[in-house]
Amino acid sequence: MINKKVEKLAKLLIQRNGVLASAESCTGGWLAKSCTDLAGSSAWFDRGFVTYTNNAKNEMLGVDMALIDAHGAVSEETVGAMVDGVLEQSPADIAVAISGIAGPSGGSATKPVGTVCFGWKMRGGDSLLKTVHFDGGREVVRAQAVEYALDGLIELLK
Repeated sequence: MINKKVEKLAKLLIQRNGVLASAESCTGGWLAKSCTDLAGSSAWFDRGFVTYTNNAKNEMLGVDMALIDAHGAVSEETVGAMVDGVLEQSPADIAVAISGIAGPSGGSATKPVGTVCFGWKMRGGDSLLKTVHFDGGREVVRAQAVEYALDGLIELLK
C-alpha cells in the first residue's frame, strides 16, 4: 500500500515540478526510505531529516527547545516548527514532519502510545497540522504514520 501511495505522490510532484523533503522522528526515516525505494525519486525527493531526539530537532531544524519543553516533542506546535525547519534547511517546495509515540512505552494519559502529530506545508503557504491516534504495536503504528503522511501530501498536492 505504501508503494502505491509513493507512486501517486511521485506523479503529482513530477506534474508540478515539485520537490519534497521530510522530517521524521518516530518513523525513523521510513517515509524517506519509502520515497527513495522508487527508481528516479531524485527528480522529486530532495532529503529527509531523521530528528529522533529533541537535540536533533533543535540542531538540524531550528526547533526552539523552549517550545519542545512547553508542548512536548509530540505536539502540533513541535511538528509545525519541524516542517518550517525543513523548508528553511532545504530547497523543497513541499515538506512533511512526523513526531509520535510508537511504543511500546513512552505514552501518558494525555498522549497515549499511538499518538502521532503531523505537519505538512507548501513553501509560501500555511501549515496543516494534525494529531492522530493509531492502534497496534510499534511497527503497525509507524507504518500507519507513514501512510497517513503520504495521504496528507497527496491531498495537499491535489
